[in-house]
Amino acid sequence: MTGTTASQARPFIEGIRFGECPRWRDERLWYADFYNESVCSAGELGDVRLELEVPGEPAGLGWLPDGRLLVVCRKDRTILRHETDGRLVEHGDLNPTATFYGNDMVVDREGRAYAGNFGFDLDGFIEERGEAALFEPPGAPTTSLIRVDPDGSAHVAADDLSFPNGMVITPDGGTFIVAETLRGRLTAFDRADDGTLSGRREWAPLPWCAPDGICLDADGRVWVANAVAPECLLIAEGGVVVDRVVTSQNSFACMLGGADGRTLYVMTAPTSTESVISGQTAGKIEQARVDVGGAGLP
Repeated sequence: MTGTTASQARPFIEGIRFGECPRWRDERLWYADFYNESVCSAGELGDVRLELEVPGEPAGLGWLPDGRLLVVCRKDRTILRHETDGRLVEHGDLNPTATFYGNDMVVDREGRAYAGNFGFDLDGFIEERGEAALFEPPGAPTTSLIRVDPDGSAHVAADDLSFPNGMVITPDGGTFIVAETLRGRLTAFDRADDGTLSGRREWAPLPWCAPDGICLDADGRVWVANAVAPECLLIAEGGVVVDRVVTSQNSFACMLGGADGRTLYVMTAPTSTESVISGQTAGKIEQARVDVGGAGLP
């Protein structure tokens, strides 16, 4: 990170339990609040609107080509679809491939949904063995990234991923990048027209970081929320840190949006430990202006 200058994020929204998976759509920032079991949106002036209540804790968000919202239900390990008549129905099942809570998701322009999952009981593992054991051999169990096609069928998109988290798809649809939180890296794949992934490679090593949610800018760089530090980092392929935004607490997801696409919104909280944070309202959305706007998906 030597040579980078840091800017300070400003407050945007407060009083969230644990905000995740922000998305910019229809001139509003959409986001999930796990423990409030809700999907909300906010305009640029900070007006918050409840969009949907989701029993079982919502996580990843995305939209089908016809505009219907898809939501990962964390605890049920399913993807739900919000119908035009208001019903919330099952769209796809991540079980039994998802071996613990469902997590982040990106939906491509054809309506294929790629969803990650924890792979194991993170909080229970830390309580029993300590946080350091996550990074010591044999480390935490790995899991698979799951692709749910528009017909609802589920397929393993990639296996042996260490806590697959935030994901982006480049504007041409040809490259897929996923944050492996517990391996401290961004991993890339080539993406075929049918949605299959191949050519796995390390896109950026980030051994000092726990990359969580990510978003892509128009110069092909990735903004990374660091789950173990109060910062959001702009990373070029290879791992060079181009820019840094300092937040007031640890950051867990980010999204570029606003009228010109150059506002970086960051979801922050004191911790992600469920037993600590689920009963609080210490989560925030913070914001900072950046030089280059967003691109690709989500």
